[in-house]
Amino acid sequence: MEPWLWALVGLLTLALFILLIKLYLLRKSARELQEAFAERLTTDTNTLIDISSGDSRMRALARDMNLQLRKLRAQRHRFVQGDLELKEAITNISHDLRTPLTAICGYLDLLRQEEKSATAARYLAVIEDRTETLKQLTEELFRYSIVTSTVGDTPREEVVLNHALEESLSGYYAALKGCHITPSISMPEEPVVRLLNKNALARIFGNILSNAIKYSDGDLGITLTGDGAITFSNHASTLNDVQVARLFDRYYTVETAQNSTGLGLSIARVLTEQMGGSITADYRDGILSIRLEFP
Repeated sequence: MEPWLWALVGLLTLALFILLIKLYLLRKSARELQEAFAERLTTDTNTLIDISSGDSRMRALARDMNLQLRKLRAQRHRFVQGDLELKEAITNISHDLRTPLTAICGYLDLLRQEEKSATAARYLAVIEDRTETLKQLTEELFRYSIVTSTVGDTPREEVVLNHALEESLSGYYAALKGCHITPSISMPEEPVVRLLNKNALARIFGNILSNAIKYSDGDLGITLTGDGAITFSNHASTLNDVQVARLFDRYYTVETAQNSTGLGLSIARVLTEQMGGSITADYRDGILSIRLEFP
């Protein structure tokens, strides 16, 4: 082979080797950027992204990513601050409403004892009903602000899900009977024990049962399995897929749900996740199913 061909082969080999090294360094830089960006998104830190590569384009990309991270942190801070201010405002407003509501209820009790015409009695009954509804909504707002402001782990103890579910059903027996709903219950004979907060669990069950009373067509099926999964299902012809997808959203209410702030299932989700569980809603063939899982 001619010497110049050897030289050409050598140059091509050298060029290929340099390109391979360059490609390796670029892949390494891309991996560093990917890992650093993922870490910054999941941690609350002001540390910016830095890479070992000296390539001008990769370092420019790192600078652009740092710029976007700064904007993202600023937006996150505003969101968190605004959320805290909203929760504080809700807590203060709901607390301030308690005093005048208590006074109104006291005077309504006194007025009930006075002689009055049939028309006045009918008006009074409407006022009492609306006042009681306002009290319930105020309490629900207050409870939500307290639940979502909880910092740290929720105190836990061993809870038998079978017994907790039975207690909640007993507490809602009158309300279910008033809506002509006879629950169909299925649970294992052996106790299903989980490390949970008993009061929080009772609140979750209560909010789900209240939801069933609002939307049920007259039936309610409750199933507890040995793996800690609890399913509440009922026919709900007034709902659709879009509404069910938003049941856990804060302040979302279905038009047919009167006297509701739309916080019941949102509170249930917050409490469930605080205890390491999950809650989902599904709507198929006109049947609403809310599933709780405590692994």
